[in-house]
Amino acid sequence: MSSTLTTARMPRAGLPRLAQEALPLLYQHRLVATSQLHQLLTPHTRRPVYLLRQLGLLRTLQLVDATSHRNGRMGRGEQLWFITPRGAEVVERAGEVAARAYRMSPEAAVSQLQDHTLAVVDTGVAFTRWARVLGDACGPLDWEPELAHRVRDGAGDDAFLIPDAVLRYTHTTEDDRRRLLTYFVEVDRATMHVSRLGKKLTAYARYASYVPQPPPGRPAGSGSGREAWRDRYPAFPRLLVVFAGVSPIELQDRVSDLRALAAADARLRRTTALTAGVTTLELLRAQGPLGRIVTPILGAPEPTDILLAPPGDRSAA
Repeated sequence: MSSTLTTARMPRAGLPRLAQEALPLLYQHRLVATSQLHQLLTPHTRRPVYLLRQLGLLRTLQLVDATSHRNGRMGRGEQLWFITPRGAEVVERAGEVAARAYRMSPEAAVSQLQDHTLAVVDTGVAFTRWARVLGDACGPLDWEPELAHRVRDGAGDDAFLIPDAVLRYTHTTEDDRRRLLTYFVEVDRATMHVSRLGKKLTAYARYASYVPQPPPGRPAGSGSGREAWRDRYPAFPRLLVVFAGVSPIELQDRVSDLRALAAADARLRRTTALTAGVTTLELLRAQGPLGRIVTPILGAPEPTDILLAPPGDRSAA
């Protein structure tokens, strides 16, 4: 039997445990730096020696591949890892994560989207690190990138809303209650005009009120008659905009502009389900999600935490 065929049929259970854990993570998050994998999978070790050994094994088996940062910003010699089609087949056969049509290629791994993809992972890493510190729950697979959400009937690019990630975080309160929180995460590196973020806000407001029409051939009124998001989420997710690598002056301008766009949007003003706020990756890393690091996009700009409830009010779902 050829080595290629043997590798293609290799069960994931035949790999060392750390290698097994790395595969679905790379499948779901598409492109992950060595330092990010270290924080997610082996945070208890000072150096990722064993992790690199396991990644090397996966690469030898042609289940993963690696490239370098296109601008050399991730640190000297650090590699960026992604799953191969063969590795994706192994993960999908295991059935532990939702199957995705997207496939990372060597060309896509070095494209201009590289920095944005890594910034989304950095955001998830910050949540998982602080969850460990705070006794909360948010693991390496608790955020999913680019999940499509229909916001209107019909076809066209504007019929779908695609957040940068949907992140789930379980917070344990001081009285030992557990709160299951879901976030739409938008990561902004200030590479495009803030008006694009304004359009995204409008799309979130549309999704909050979107009620699907009955399929063709079905009589009017035969649908569920309720908002589409209720079939996916127990409560409408909060929206968290995370600015990454933005100077203080540029940050102030972008937050002010985004709040002004939101205040001028009639659909947003009418939407009571959408709770949205802005923070930075730097603040999230330094102070954690329960620090007063979030500026609400709608209403008074008084800083709050990721719960996005007014200071002193922790009753919001």
